Amino acid sequence: MTLLAALDDVGRDPRRGGWSRHLGDDAESTLREWFTEQAGRRGLQVETDANLNLWAWWGDPEGPDAVVTGSHLDSVPGGGAYDGPLGVVSALAAVDALRARGVVPGRPLAVVVFAEEEGGRFGVPCLGSRLLTGSLDPDRARGLRDPDGVTLAEALTSRGLRADHLGPEPRRIARLGRFVELHVEQGRNLAPRGEPLAVGSTIVAHGRWRLSFTGRADHAGTTRRADRRDPMIPAATTVLAARAAMETHGEDARATVGRLHPVPGGTNVVASRVDLWLDARGPLPRALVDDVTAAARRTADAEGCTVEVRAESVSDEVTLDPGLADTLSTITRAGRLATAAGHDAGVLAAHVPAGMLHVRNPTGISHAPDEHAEDDDVASGVRALADVLEELCR
Repeated sequence: MTLLAALDDVGRDPRRGGWSRHLGDDAESTLREWFTEQAGRRGLQVETDANLNLWAWWGDPEGPDAVVTGSHLDSVPGGGAYDGPLGVVSALAAVDALRARGVVPGRPLAVVVFAEEEGGRFGVPCLGSRLLTGSLDPDRARGLRDPDGVTLAEALTSRGLRADHLGPEPRRIARLGRFVELHVEQGRNLAPRGEPLAVGSTIVAHGRWRLSFTGRADHAGTTRRADRRDPMIPAATTVLAARAAMETHGEDARATVGRLHPVPGGTNVVASRVDLWLDARGPLPRALVDDVTAAARRTADAEGCTVEVRAESVSDEVTLDPGLADTLSTITRAGRLATAAGHDAGVLAAHVPAGMLHVRNPTGISHAPDEHAEDDDVASGVRALADVLEELCR
């Protein structure tokens, strides 16, 4: 898709591979400018809400029962090209398709870009939609820190943006009638089924927990084993405990340690602290976390270390609106698909009828450079989204 290809050079990460696009960095800012320019070309009225989400309106932004589509433009560190941007560019392409059909929406239609969906910089996923709906305290959000210790408030101020306006927008939510998010499939379910498209059914319960192990910094060469209080030892145990818990809790359980930060981080230094992030998903993610943290505490005690466990984000299982899902299936003739990946649609679902369309990913790989969707499948997704929007906007 030409629109997607236009983003190819934005946020390329030469160290990790793939793309790194995070709230407030140069790449993400460039993408926001790109979206604003593209929306303007289509005669859409663009606004930024109090929580840094971008809205491009076809019709009256103050009108009731609006139909909204879109996704996000940020990425995980070293992520793929499709997760997020596909939903945004497909929404713009669907607007083009509706215009070509001569469709004039009977109610307001908006394309939205949600801020910091991945939580790649400040740690909390779906930051923009959580703030919008009131499921994240704005004071907590302002105090979130990135890996360099910069708070969200500081990052926004440095970009000339306001942090004091963050918070719920009930009047905006009240104007929304339905939300549909198109997204690349994350996992490999559609290829074996021979289907280019699916309608979302549920989003699996998931969360992120931070474990901070504190010991004592010392010399790697002169400190005897008996004298060490090395927080890397319980951190290493936690990684293995996550794998063991995933095997214990069944096929649908997922427990992953993808980020670990030792302090001070010297090769010849016993660390004083290790921060580790645990991602847990499945029918009972808290049970997974309980098993992992129990193992972490045992090893920390044995090593003379302490451990603090803090939930950074927790989301229960979400059932996307059944009536809207039926409508999407009728229009697209597509089957259903549950996902273990989080989405802004899952946050909005508690407030607005929300649905999802998933476009086939033949590799099954996501959050990595090999994430992919074929051009024909993307085109099918755009046609399906345009058909859905045309029907919902009557």
